[in-house]
Amino acid sequence: MRGFRSITIPALLVIALSACSVTATPGGSPEGAGQKSDGPVAIGFSQATQQSPFYVQLREGAEAAAKKAGATLYFADAGGDVTKQNNDIQDLITRQVDVLLINPVDPQGVQPGIAAAKAAGVSVVTVDRPVPEGAVAHVGRDNKAMGALVGKRLSEQLGAKGGKVIEIRGDAGGAVARDRSAGFHEAVAANPKIKIIEGPYSDYVRSKAVTAMQDLLQVHPDVAAVYAHNDDMALGALQVLKENGKDKVLVSGVDGLMEAVKQIPSGQYVATALNDPLSLGAKAVETVLKVKKGEKVEATIDAGTALIDTGNAAQYTGAGEFAQAAQ
Repeated sequence: MRGFRSITIPALLVIALSACSVTATPGGSPEGAGQKSDGPVAIGFSQATQQSPFYVQLREGAEAAAKKAGATLYFADAGGDVTKQNNDIQDLITRQVDVLLINPVDPQGVQPGIAAAKAAGVSVVTVDRPVPEGAVAHVGRDNKAMGALVGKRLSEQLGAKGGKVIEIRGDAGGAVARDRSAGFHEAVAANPKIKIIEGPYSDYVRSKAVTAMQDLLQVHPDVAAVYAHNDDMALGALQVLKENGKDKVLVSGVDGLMEAVKQIPSGQYVATALNDPLSLGAKAVETVLKVKKGEKVEATIDAGTALIDTGNAAQYTGAGEFAQAAQ
């Protein structure tokens, strides 16, 4: 996976970084490290991965907002490797960016990069995944609330009969996975007939969820429902269930992936929670620009969420890859 990408847009430069040089435009001359020139605000965006549609759109939302603001965005993809992410952050610091926007692979593992930013006098804003310390602000959504919204709806659908619910988890040690799990568990706790079977961590990747679900279905053929920490994994589970004739097993996820939203009216896919990545990326860049200007920002900025189920799926259905938050 490429660590960096390069595109040229009139008001926005997403510039490819390498170990040796940066090329500002195709055919342009390399700029040496540390040669920060006067001009647009320079934002360094270190992202955890591009392996999920959510993170692709998060990047696109940030890019679009930077372009609108006339800022320069330097982008780096860690490819799920925290060591590479720390190296990426060092590279971005070398570019003398004004502010760093970090979507951490691991909240603890990225601390060396955050410490390096602090030493260089570069403020850090995190997006989607928080870190325990070192960031002036975090922009995200209440993942515990998302899990609770979906858990309450799924519990209602299962009713007094309850049953086994397989939980396909996100990433080990991640705050998002932890909160989406906690919210869900708390919401279904009122129904004593629901038994949660904790599945493996599948890193929010559909193909990994498919493999996990194939194994889990053999052990738990009497499963009543599946809850996955994102819709991409939930759709992988749904694929396996359909292949095995399990069309009565309920499925739910998080993020409002349009492919999932369009499944809801059929009944088997019960619910998802809104987590529009385009607006989240835009909100993160908006926050970064406020930090650069020295404006006061909240330590935690909640971009908001909502339940999407049979009652409102039609109003969220559209051409985008994710359901969009109300503007």
